[in-house]
Formats: sequence, C-alpha cells, structure tokens
Amino acid sequence: MSPGFLRAVAGQGAAAAVQLLVTLGFLSSLVKTQVTGVLDDCLCDIDSIDNFNTYKIFPKIKKLQERDYFRYYKVNLKRPCPFWAEDGHCSIKDCHVEPCPESKIPVGIKAGRSNKYSQAANNTKELDDCEQANKLGAINSTLSNESKEAFIDWARYDDSQDHFCELDDERSPAAQYVDLLLNPERYTGYKGSSAWRVWNSIYEENCFKPRSVYRPLNPLAPSRGEDNGESFYTWLEGLCLEKRVFYKLISGLHASINLHLCANYLLEETWGKPSWGPNIKEFKRRFDTVETKGEGPRRLKNLYFLYLIELRALSKVAPYFERSIVDLYTGNLEDDADTKTLLLSIFQDTKSFPMHFDEKSMFAGDKKGAKSLKEEFRLHFKNISRIMDCVGCDKCRLWGKLQTQGLGTALKILFSEKEIQKLPENSPSKGFQLTRQEIVALLNAFGRLSTSIRELQNFKALLQHRRCHGV
Repeated sequence: MSPGFLRAVAGQGAAAAVQLLVTLGFLSSLVKTQVTGVLDDCLCDIDSIDNFNTYKIFPKIKKLQERDYFRYYKVNLKRPCPFWAEDGHCSIKDCHVEPCPESKIPVGIKAGRSNKYSQAANNTKELDDCEQANKLGAINSTLSNESKEAFIDWARYDDSQDHFCELDDERSPAAQYVDLLLNPERYTGYKGSSAWRVWNSIYEENCFKPRSVYRPLNPLAPSRGEDNGESFYTWLEGLCLEKRVFYKLISGLHASINLHLCANYLLEETWGKPSWGPNIKEFKRRFDTVETKGEGPRRLKNLYFLYLIELRALSKVAPYFERSIVDLYTGNLEDDADTKTLLLSIFQDTKSFPMHFDEKSMFAGDKKGAKSLKEEFRLHFKNISRIMDCVGCDKCRLWGKLQTQGLGTALKILFSEKEIQKLPENSPSKGFQLTRQEIVALLNAFGRLSTSIRELQNFKALLQHRRCHGV
C-alpha cells in the first residue's frame, strides 16, 4: 500500500478509513470480473501495467501532448476513399474538424521539412532538396492539384518501402494543420452503415481471418450468428504468433477508440452548450462480460497488449532522440529544450518497465518464409491505414489516421533495431529516420492508449459506486 494512501487514510479518521478499505476491496473484486491476469503471448500482468501507467506514464505523456511540437498535426482529410464510393461526409456538427490558421503555427514547425528536427537542419537546404523544389516549382503553374498529388506520390515511392502506413504528404495542397487539443477525440454521433463498413473491411479483409470461420469478426456486425462469446476465439489459437499479434493490435486499437467515445460522450445539450462525460450504459454495452457474452474482457486485454507493443517501441527508439542533433524544433528554444527533456524522461521510464513484449519472437522462422510473412503483415496494416480515408466523420478520420499512423510507426521502429543501433550521433541518418508527422503520431497515439487505460480505471470506479449505492 502506498505512503500517499496511508497519509490520506490518517487524515480522514478511523471510520472513514474502514469505509475506504471496504470500498477498495469491493473495487478490487470488481476489477477482476472485468479484466485481470497475465496477457496471452507475453509475460506481463495487467495490474503491473495499470500501476506503471498511472504513476509513471500518464502524467508525463499528458503534459507532452500539450507541448507545441506535439499538439499540431498536419493531415489531409480530403483524400478520397480508395476502395468504395463514399457515402458523403457526416453532417453532424461534432464531426467537424477546425483547421488551425497558419498564423497560429510555430514558425519552426511550418518552416521546417518533415524530417528536420534541429534549428540548423531547418536552415540547411541540401542540393537534392533544391533540385526537387525547382522541378516542382516549374510544374506548379501548369498542373492541377490532382496531378501535383500524383507527382509527389511518385517522387516519394522509394522512401516508403519501410513504412507500415500510407502517409499523408505534408506538401499536399489539401494538407492542413490541426490543433489536437482543440479537436479532442470523443463521441460524435457517427455510426450506422458507413462506420460498420469501415470496421468490417478492416476485420474481414485484413486480419488474416481463416476461411473456415464464418462469423463476422467485427464487433459492430448486426448479426453474430450462433457461435458467440469467448468460445468463438478458439480459431485464434490455430494462427501463427504474427497473425495473432496482428488481430490483437487491431482489436486493441478498436477497444481504445471505443473507450474514448464512452468516456467523452455527449450526455446532454442545454441552450447550445454540450455536456460531455462518461456514459456507463455505453461502456457496459461494449465491454461488460455478460452483455458481450465474455468478449468484452478479451477486447480490453487486447488494449493492454497494444499498449505493451507501443511501449516497447518507445523504449527501442530512445537512442534516436537522445542524439544532440534532435531537438524537436519549433522556434522557441527554451520550450524546445523543456519538451525534449520531458520526452527523454518518458523514454527512461519506458526502459525501466520490466516486462516488455519480445518482438524478436516474431518473424523468427526460416529467412525466406519470415521475410514473406513480414511483408504480408506490413501490407495488411498499410491497407488498414488507407481505409481510414473512407471514414465519413472528419473528426473520426483525424483520430483514426493519427492512431493508425502511430501504431504503424511503432511497428516500423520494432523491426528496425539494427538500423537504430547504427545511427550517427551528430549527423542525419541515411538509413532509419522519422518524419515529424510520424513522431507526433507515435507519441499522441501512445498518449491515447495511456488515456484509455486511465479511463478504464475511472469506469471501474463508477461501476463500483453505482453498485455500492444500488443504482
């Protein structure tokens, strides 16, 4: 029991202390009915993750997300869906994303190239950059926006071979800066056939579902058939580790997004002023053991698994940011130094976690087969990142793209260990590198997972309170 807890008890008197202990004991039993124990495919227990996230990660990652370098994200929300004719964008006002005026963007962010971090690098124009800029400038007056997009995509093709995501080009005419703090992820009312089709395409076409399994994997599917509940997932046991991991990552991402929507739900709107907060009924519908026939806790366990994967990636990429050449440049040198100090502190915490997922167990078979499986894994995930352009709600699309790109960046890091070990200290890397877009997505995506686990604790406390008071 923590010293802080004991001090709190001492200050409240004996009767209050007894009541608090009874309450916590009841909460502990309630937590175990929801999700507890050791995660599959790794040697880590959920209680350890909860404590680590609550006391070490969450307070710091929340502060980091408020820093200028990490709050502004450049994204193209106008890319057409590449897979089917769009149903039209959501007209609900809460689906709207308010872009950030250029005048509000820190000068160091909007002036720098996507893979430049330091002041010196932002002031340096390499020869090949100049040549490319001249070529683009020469054609800008005669090409349509669509042609410019195509040219940029072609020019960047060779640089995308290690990417797990379809990246938005920050030079695209349609790309805009968004202040993530002013456009929070929450329930917008976007649902129905459009949302169902997006998740159905992700689960049914990209999650390595065996042909022998007929029931939809999508939790949003209107009909789940007779084969429901926890017993349905025996098919996962027949998959190789890599394909099981893939499914768990997508399921965990879906669970995290659902938790955000449940925690920031439109409860009422009075005189045009919305009131947002946790919706317990919605949480139970998506995660309660009884209402989901045992599937809810599995979904939440997949959230924890995803957290471990991204936590591992942060611990592995720390050397990249520890170099003096990387200073997260925005133009405000004092703030930039504080931001990097905070980021390095988070990396130190990630390294201290004792039960990391071991990614070396993946793609460890014969070289030819492992290489083929890894490429299949990468392309399936890249396909999912493209499906995010089919989301009809702009705010859902924004956060879907960011969190998908964050996870894709984490996967890129995990499978680039040798390249990261060879990084030069005082010069740009010719091998492994991250764009600012990837950095912002990586840390914000992990921040969303950290928040999800924190919100899960809040829901457990709310449910316990209701039961104690017979609500």
